[in-house]
Amino acid sequence: MNPYVLTILLSSLGLGTTLTFASSHWLLAWMGLEINTLAITPLMAQHHHPRAVEATTKYFLTQATAAAMILFASTTNAWVTGEWSINDMSSPAANTMFMAALALKIGLAPMHFWMPEVLQGLDLLTGLILSTWQKLAPFALIVQTAQTIDPLLLTMLGVTSTLVGGWGGLNQTQLRKILAYSSIAHMGWMIIVVQYAPQLTLIALGTYIVMTSAAFLTLKMSLTTKVNTLATTWSKSPVLASTTALALLSLGGLPPLTGFLPKWMILQELTKQDLPIIATAMALAALISLYFYLRLCYAMTLTISPNTTNSTTPWRVQTTQTSIPLALSIVAALGLLPMTPTILMLAT
Repeated sequence: MNPYVLTILLSSLGLGTTLTFASSHWLLAWMGLEINTLAITPLMAQHHHPRAVEATTKYFLTQATAAAMILFASTTNAWVTGEWSINDMSSPAANTMFMAALALKIGLAPMHFWMPEVLQGLDLLTGLILSTWQKLAPFALIVQTAQTIDPLLLTMLGVTSTLVGGWGGLNQTQLRKILAYSSIAHMGWMIIVVQYAPQLTLIALGTYIVMTSAAFLTLKMSLTTKVNTLATTWSKSPVLASTTALALLSLGGLPPLTGFLPKWMILQELTKQDLPIIATAMALAALISLYFYLRLCYAMTLTISPNTTNSTTPWRVQTTQTSIPLALSIVAALGLLPMTPTILMLAT
């Protein structure tokens, strides 16, 4: 892609997210989401592969539907209240419609069906943007309006997403689909606690972005998109295979890795709110997700490919890929748990 065009598209992505962050008016928030969608669409279709074009079309139709629902919900709310302010949401019908639209935008179950298919059709860098950056603007709106949305709806969305995200990733062989189901499960963890402690949602979102960035950048570095190809990673680059296995366990939420931090605090908050059954269901759903992360670790570190690898081992040649973002995200994905008191102090 032409560097100037790429610069314009990435700047538009930043502009759309910033516009949604800064807006207190529904039309401005909607405009920011639309700019985001229109900016990422050419990035998704840039390889002109049939799968990429199909994924782009699915994504565009889904996001356009969600944007139309947001516009309709905000118009309904303005009709009832006479206000276009985001903080003035007093129409229950508009609130429910609005939450359904945002759930469709970020891929919460049961509106998650587009997410694995779209991510499977993209290259790893665009998939990284879709899984991380594109979640920021909708989450800004969710955090602003969470107190007016029915708590039962948020709880159902959260529990369903963690269960579907764990269950859906069990029988997958494509790594991008596994990461898509991982994203759905993590979104459920964030949405379940947003009504009680929004700062925990932001902490969970931040750690999810760091861990997912580490996973995607590692797959890009090792040029891996399938589970069976992971078996060749150890013979190519042992250090990368070791750190990747730890990053995947961090995504699963094992202590003493970073991924344990948000799950631990969210379960603690749910217990404080007298919701022990919901907390137990979330913890059990996390165990289902942990199974397919362990499966990936097993394929990567405890199996060797039956075929001789024809490719030259990457540590013997000079790589052309930049490894600094990968190194930073891996370190953050593995070692932020001791920073918990500092993070909590900054969040409160």
